[in-house]
Amino acid sequence: MYQSLVEMMMEPKGGRIASGTEYSWCRAVPGGTGIAVLAILTSKVPETSGLQDALNKLQSYHPILRSRLHTNPSKNTFSFVTSPTTFIQVKSFNLSSTSKILESSERFSIAPLQLILEHELNENAWCNLKCTSTTDMLYASSYALPDAKWVVALRLHVAACDRTTAVSLLKELLLVLVSDDDQEQEGRGEVNLAIEALIPKGKAKKALWARGRDMLTYSVNSLKSTNLKFIDAKSPRSSQVVRLQLNKDDTERILLSRGIKLCGMLAAAGLIAAHNSDNQRKYAVATLTDCRSILEPPLSNHRFGFYHSAIMNTHLIKRGEKLGDLAKKIYTAFANSKHCNRHFSDMADLNFLMCKAIENPSLTPASSLRSSFMSVFEDSVFDSSNEMQQQVGLEDYMGCASVHGIGPSIALFDTIRDGRLDCVCVYPSPLHSREQMQELVEKMKSVLVQNVG
Repeated sequence: MYQSLVEMMMEPKGGRIASGTEYSWCRAVPGGTGIAVLAILTSKVPETSGLQDALNKLQSYHPILRSRLHTNPSKNTFSFVTSPTTFIQVKSFNLSSTSKILESSERFSIAPLQLILEHELNENAWCNLKCTSTTDMLYASSYALPDAKWVVALRLHVAACDRTTAVSLLKELLLVLVSDDDQEQEGRGEVNLAIEALIPKGKAKKALWARGRDMLTYSVNSLKSTNLKFIDAKSPRSSQVVRLQLNKDDTERILLSRGIKLCGMLAAAGLIAAHNSDNQRKYAVATLTDCRSILEPPLSNHRFGFYHSAIMNTHLIKRGEKLGDLAKKIYTAFANSKHCNRHFSDMADLNFLMCKAIENPSLTPASSLRSSFMSVFEDSVFDSSNEMQQQVGLEDYMGCASVHGIGPSIALFDTIRDGRLDCVCVYPSPLHSREQMQELVEKMKSVLVQNVG
């Protein structure tokens, strides 16, 4: 079966047909979920030619970055068509143009880096599904700020960029900006195979009756799960961001929680912060796990593309839950599901249900397209300040993906930077308001700080 899938995925003229997971993202991005953005704040002017040369090198290293997404509505297919040459153009915004974007800060005090991140999350080059089109997978922009600061933003289709790709992309970009050497990189030829073609034999196997049962269970649990209060379920949506940051001491105490990964602590804090009823309520949490190391053959972190899989668990929450106990319950449920290979065996089910919800929003509560309360990543990203960052004047950065189409009410993108938790929390607006989500995140922070140690 997998051999035929590989053959089907190969297409003439330097292209490859998008697979099941990639296809699902190609369906999701036009509605607003799956626009990945890496925004970098720097104190050194990013010369357009130098930045463009660096990005050209990255395109030459990674075929998926120099590919274009070809949409064929008549056949209902998407293909990655790879160019033999690099072609990226950096779009530059002067101070006047940037100021117009920053004016949209409403009445909140929001840092320019975050406002530009939000702006990029809602720039959707892939929104047209109704006609044949060919669209780049990578866009780059440079924004001038007051006080001699700049933001460099990279925007990618998530089918080409999961979180591991984004982390590697930042590291490689810094490397080529400070080095004249042409570093040897993997994957200069064709676009990598999709995750479905690399799943170890037998790991995704599931009987037809079991597949039907599981999809029914997912559907019923989705309808019975509790959602955050919807503020405005009718107006057009965009993605907005709240940032959750902890100091070094609090972060260290949380990371020392034995046997529980940070994803369990964050999910538990979110559920405790959200639950305000005397009655027990059921909440859905999606945990994303990077599968590169367990594929056949295994892939390095420098193989760009989307190689994450999701495990969906529901949890019954009551008032007065203890953070440590709930975190252990959440993480144990995830770990047991992963041990049973549900990250592989349920992949097709979740992709199918996601596409069905996109086609029929009324299948979700209030047509909200909410698939879970929260999404988290199994493993945290660890980053430390280094000489390369200093050489390019890097002062701060934020990375995440949009969720205002199908997706959770809040998606957490966590990083441990210089020993401090820095979590980008993305949510759909105005389905949820900024005030509502800031309050939720502040409660999460309070739960984490007061209940660990």
